[in-house]
Amino acid sequence: MLLADFTAIDGLWVALSILCVFIAITLAYLLVRLALVVGQLGSFLDGLERELLPVITKVGGTIDRANLQLDKVDLVTDSAVDAADAVDTSIRAVTMAITRPVQKISGLAAGLVHGFASFRVGRNPRGAYEAGRSAAERREQEIAEELEGEEPPL
Repeated sequence: MLLADFTAIDGLWVALSILCVFIAITLAYLLVRLALVVGQLGSFLDGLERELLPVITKVGGTIDRANLQLDKVDLVTDSAVDAADAVDTSIRAVTMAITRPVQKISGLAAGLVHGFASFRVGRNPRGAYEAGRSAAERREQEIAEELEGEEPPL
């Protein structure tokens, strides 16, 4: 009699019940697997934190020491630049102190040579004086232009 009262709708209800039980078992299995994965992920993150934090601390200390050394190098380079500036200033001062007397002596020598040559040719003391004076001025100007790095006029 049981089978006589069994209709198609009852068959669908039984199939739906079996499907629901199957889905519930599958979901339970997936949730257990997901819980295991989450547990492993948590364990991995804990281990990573334990291992990585000391490394980060050491790297921070290394960077601090490197910055300290760079500060020292900066001081050394600043000192070297200051020393080079001081040497440059000293050389310029010595050059200026030597240049002017050398210009004057060279001009005097050129003036004397031209003056005596002009006096021998013309026997005119005034003309010899002017020739010597202009030669001395030209020579001083040539030396000044050479020191400035310009070519002397021809």
